[in-house]
Amino acid sequence: QVQLVESGGGLVQAGGSLRLSCAASGRTFSRHTMGWFRQAPGKEREFVASITWSAGRTYYADSVKGRFTISRDNAKNTVYLQMNSLKPEDTAVYYCAVRKTDYYTTVVDDFGSWGQGTQVTVSS
Repeated sequence: QVQLVESGGGLVQAGGSLRLSCAASGRTFSRHTMGWFRQAPGKEREFVASITWSAGRTYYADSVKGRFTISRDNAKNTVYLQMNSLKPEDTAVYYCAVRKTDYYTTVVDDFGSWGQGTQVTVSS
C-alpha cells in the first residue's frame, strides 16, 4: 500500500506561486495514476489534477487549467503540483491520492491512500 505525505503549502498573495510535493512510500508508486484534490472550508473535496503512471497524460479541472501543472518523478517517488497565478478562491487544503480505478475519473471515492493534506492560503 502506498502512503502519501504532502508538503509545500503556505500563505501567498494573489498572483503568486507555490509548488506542492507529495512524497510516496511503497514500491508500487510508479504504477499508479496520482491525483491532487482540494477542500475549502464548508465545501466538498474536489478534483484538481491527475497524472498517469508514465506521466504520459495529465488532466485538470477547468478552474485550474492553464495555471496549475502536475508532474511526477518516479525515481523520487514524488508527485508535484506547480501552482501559478494563484487566486483567493484557490485557498484550500490540498491532498494527493492514488487512483484506484483503471479508467479516468475525477470522483473522490475512486481515489485512496489519502495524505494528511497541506494548507494553501491565497490573500487578496
